[in-house]
Amino acid sequence: MMSISGGSSRSRWLGRALRLEWLTVGWNIVEGGVGIAAALAAGSTVLLGFGIDSFVESISGSIMIWRLMIEGGGAHLARVERVENLARRLIAASLLILAIYIGIDAGLTLWRQERPRPTFVGIALTLISIGVMIWLGRAKRRAAIALQSRALESDVVQTTACWWLSIITLTGIGLNAIFGWWWADPLGAFGLSFFLVREARESWSGDECAC
Repeated sequence: MMSISGGSSRSRWLGRALRLEWLTVGWNIVEGGVGIAAALAAGSTVLLGFGIDSFVESISGSIMIWRLMIEGGGAHLARVERVENLARRLIAASLLILAIYIGIDAGLTLWRQERPRPTFVGIALTLISIGVMIWLGRAKRRAAIALQSRALESDVVQTTACWWLSIITLTGIGLNAIFGWWWADPLGAFGLSFFLVREARESWSGDECAC
């Protein structure tokens, strides 16, 4: 069986992709902890989903670290392809699980008319996340193209989902903080849930994301 030999250029891209994934995991652990703590304090459904998604993103990054390290270790082509397909589907499954959880939680919030309190920590966190996710998504996409990795493309979908979640979360908690529209919080969570289901389907099938 033939081993992958990408030369020095491919080795550099593998190293760059690994650094991006380690940064993704580290950032999202911090982001998830702060987001969940702020969500529980405010009773915010969309911010809670944001925090949980950050940990899902950490799982996605960990999967990609595993996949990239296998190739970097000189594994045979067939093994790398098997790992890549498995990584892509695990990432898709994590997106779907998150979508289901957020949708159920948002529905219960509307049904019970639970009114989240304003959270300025959440507003600051999502503003920072928007910038971080834009940078990470673009950098990962360049690496995915250079390595021709569908698993890394699927991980870009996860990062893009986190970027969208940051915007949706900011909108929901912002409208609640400014106008007192408590229902904007769970409605934003519904919008995110729909988006995540679509992206999970694309990741599972291996379709390229046009986000």
